[in-house]
Amino acid sequence: MLHTMNPTILVVDDARSIRTLVKSYLEQEGFRVLLATNGREALAVAQQHAPDLIILDLMMPEMGGYEFLREYSRDHATPIIVLTARVGEDDKVMGLELGADDYVTKPFSMRELTARVRAVLRRLDKQRQNGDTLAAGDIVVDRRSRAVTVRDTPVHLTPSEFSLLEALMSEPGRVFSRLDLLEVLQGDAYEGYERTIDVHIRNLRAKIEPDPRKPRYILTVYGAGYRFAPDP
Repeated sequence: MLHTMNPTILVVDDARSIRTLVKSYLEQEGFRVLLATNGREALAVAQQHAPDLIILDLMMPEMGGYEFLREYSRDHATPIIVLTARVGEDDKVMGLELGADDYVTKPFSMRELTARVRAVLRRLDKQRQNGDTLAAGDIVVDRRSRAVTVRDTPVHLTPSEFSLLEALMSEPGRVFSRLDLLEVLQGDAYEGYERTIDVHIRNLRAKIEPDPRKPRYILTVYGAGYRFAPDP
C-alpha cells in the first residue's frame, strides 16, 4: 500500500502526445498527474504542488532535463525517472549523476513505466514506515524522516542513494552484489545495467566519506560487489 493514497506525479515532456498518453494511463491507475512542457515550467509546478515523483524528458526547449536536474536536485529529494530517446550509456550515467533515480528509454511501454513508478513509491513508503535509526561512525540515518547526518552535518541524498545506504548499513559486513543492489532500488521492475550501481555508490561516497578516494564506510569487494564496514 502506498503511503500517499493518490500519489501526485509530475510529467515533464515537450511532446504533447507523450504527455497526454502518460497522463491518461497514470490517471487510470489511480495517480494524480500534473503536466509541464519544459524544465522551467516544471520548476514552478513542483514548487507549488510538491509532487511525490517526477517523470522527466531530457531533451526539451528552454530548459532541458539535465539543467532541471542540476537545479532541482540540489534542494529536493523527490524521486525522478528520466525519459530518454538516447540509448548511449553515458547519457544514462549523466542523468543518474545529476540526481535521477532511474531511466526509461523511448519508446517505452506504459506498463514498464508504471511498474517503475510503483517500485520507486513502494520503496519510499517502506522507508517512511520504518522508524528505526541506523548509526555507524559519524553517520546517522533516520529512516522515518529519511534524514542523514555525517559528522553532525545534514547531508542531502537522492532517494536511490538513501536506499543503497540504508540497505548497506542494515547488514554491515554483508557483501552485496551489484544485482543485489539493483534489486534494492527497483525490485522486479528493473531491467537496467549494473554500472548504474557504480554511479550511485560513487555519488554516495562523495557525500559521506571523509576521503572518497580511500573509502572508510562503503568498501569495494573486487569481483563481488560492495559492503558496509562493520566497524568503520
